[in-house]
Amino acid sequence: MLELLQYRFIQYAIVGSVLVGFLCSYFSVFIVQRRMSFLGSGLSHATFGGVALGLLLGVNPLWAATPFTLLVALGITWIRQKSRLHVDAVVGVLFSVSMALGIVFLSLRKEYSADAMTYLFGSILAIDASDIWMSAALVGLCLACFPLWGAWAYSSFDRELALAGRRPVQREDYILIFLIALSVVVAVKVLGIILLAAFLVIPGASARLISRTFFQMTLWSILFGVSSSLSGIFLSYYLDLPSGASIILVQTAFFGLAFFLRKRESA
Repeated sequence: MLELLQYRFIQYAIVGSVLVGFLCSYFSVFIVQRRMSFLGSGLSHATFGGVALGLLLGVNPLWAATPFTLLVALGITWIRQKSRLHVDAVVGVLFSVSMALGIVFLSLRKEYSADAMTYLFGSILAIDASDIWMSAALVGLCLACFPLWGAWAYSSFDRELALAGRRPVQREDYILIFLIALSVVVAVKVLGIILLAAFLVIPGASARLISRTFFQMTLWSILFGVSSSLSGIFLSYYLDLPSGASIILVQTAFFGLAFFLRKRESA
């Protein structure tokens, strides 16, 4: 184990997985409580359009994916607030547009790009120092926005009451979706576009099964997210398995354990 930790790429993988595990599982509770599970799938696939644009332009795919995903995320929130459409319908529309644009961008690129497969399926070994710094900066931003946790929790449980209490719910929604979109971008290298949506749902769903308060749910979700990330990294290394798939399988095991404990308590 100590010899393994001497490798720089393993160090990057561990630090990156912990940061990504914290980010995704922290926001997972709001996605689950607000019944917006499809949002995670929509944003992760919106990232595909930005990644494809970056590959076409010959720039770092994540630098192109960041503004692209943010525009989609803010567009989802704006359209939902200005129309009578449910959030799933709005996500479905922009999800499809983003995927279509991504396919068009890749078709315009004449040569084959292996990087596209890295972002589709994830590769923890592709994480470098810039990804670590980007993830750490986002974690710092989330911690700076922690005073908004109570407001987000309030509107997650009773949005109408929060609006009646004259809270700036719409502005708080924009901040939340902005941070979720950034988390999706930094997590895409670890988990891949295809599996990323699961990471935004499973930790929060597992935590909800065994929690009595929303604060407990948040803590359990973060614990599940970080521990599954670390366990999945070592599992993928020793068994020579894809890192993203290994992490999701460990999370699924946690979900099964939480479900069993919940059934045992109610019996």
